[in-house]
Amino acid sequence: MTVLWYLSRATGVISIVLLTAVMMLGVFLSGARRSVGNRTTTTQAVHRSLALGTATFLVVHIATAIVDTYVHIGVLAALLPFASTYHRLPLGLGTLGFDVLAAIVVTSLLRHRISERLWRVVHRASFVMWPVALWHGIAMGTGNEPILRFTTIGCGVVGVLALVWRLTGSHHDSSRRREVLRQEWT
Repeated sequence: MTVLWYLSRATGVISIVLLTAVMMLGVFLSGARRSVGNRTTTTQAVHRSLALGTATFLVVHIATAIVDTYVHIGVLAALLPFASTYHRLPLGLGTLGFDVLAAIVVTSLLRHRISERLWRVVHRASFVMWPVALWHGIAMGTGNEPILRFTTIGCGVVGVLALVWRLTGSHHDSSRRREVLRQEWT
C-alpha cells in the first residue's frame, strides 16, 4: 500500500462526511421548519463553504485514485460513468456522483445567469447523488477497514434521519410555495 492509496481512502471518507453535512444543511435550508434572518444566512454560508470543501476533497480523492498504481483507474473512468473495467458498477456510481456534483457546482456558480427552475432541478439531483456516493463508498472504499465502513454507514443513518425530518414537516404556506414553483422564472 502506498501513501496515495491511504490518501485516496482518507479523502473519500472525508468527502462522504462533508457531503452528508452539506446535504443535511441543504435539507435544513429547504425545510419547512427553517429559521429566518441571520441564522439562515449563516447556515447558507456554511452550506456553501462545506460544499466547496467537499468538491476539493473529492477532486483529491479522484486524482489520487487515478495516480495510484494499486489498481488502474484511468481519467476516462473518472469522468465517464461505467467506463472502467475495474468494479464497473460501484466505480461508475462514484463517477456518476462526481458528474452530478460538477453540474451542481457549475449551475451554482451560474445561478444568477440561469433560470431559478433550472438551478433547482439540477440542485435537487443532489438527493440522488448522496445515496449513490454512499453506495460507492460502501462497495469500493471500505472493504477491509471497519472504521471506514461504519463512518459511511453512519453518514447514511444521519442523512436518512435528516430527510425524514424534512419530509415530515409542513410549512404554513405550502400551497403558495407550490404555486410559486410552478411559475416561470425570468
